[in-house]
Amino acid sequence: MKAAWIVIFVAVLVWSGANPKDYPTWMLEVAPALIGVAVLWYTRSSFALTTLTYVLILVHCIILMIGGHYTYAEVPLFDWLRDIFDLQRNNYDKVGHFVQGFVPAIIAREIVVRQSVFNSTAWRNFFIVCFCLGFSAFYELIEWVVAIASEEAAEAFLGTQGYAWDTQSDMGWALFGAVCALLMLGQYHDRQMQAKGYLSQS
Repeated sequence: MKAAWIVIFVAVLVWSGANPKDYPTWMLEVAPALIGVAVLWYTRSSFALTTLTYVLILVHCIILMIGGHYTYAEVPLFDWLRDIFDLQRNNYDKVGHFVQGFVPAIIAREIVVRQSVFNSTAWRNFFIVCFCLGFSAFYELIEWVVAIASEEAAEAFLGTQGYAWDTQSDMGWALFGAVCALLMLGQYHDRQMQAKGYLSQS
């Protein structure tokens, strides 16, 4: 599993970095994936995660690297979907922001469950959703700073495509992703943590 994860990550990273649309934008988009891998490597022994969480992180990294290669506003598949369904914009960035809530929700869930941070499931889920929404807002602030600092890379990095409510929409999709992750994967995630011995049988 570990070897396959590394091979897939490196293969997609190499593809992504081969003649991307714009190298400054590529660096901005791929940087979170590289930082994430560094954190995973550092914590591989002290806080190994479940297979589910590692797979979701890899999927998130791939989405980031695809967006870095093409820019989020110009991913070909979503150009095709835009034309087929007569949409007003390329919506690949919304997939990215949905996953930006979905994956961190499971990461945060694994940490708080294994560390027994909350006694109440309701408060735990409330915290996770708030964390994901806060993380999304923080990312939007980073995009804002980049837009101010680099007008050249700003449009491609932001991917607003002229949509006035893009920031609010991005945060809404992240919120939706976090809620979906908790509802869809909560029980399965618990079973994986129990199988690894990270969570006692109840």
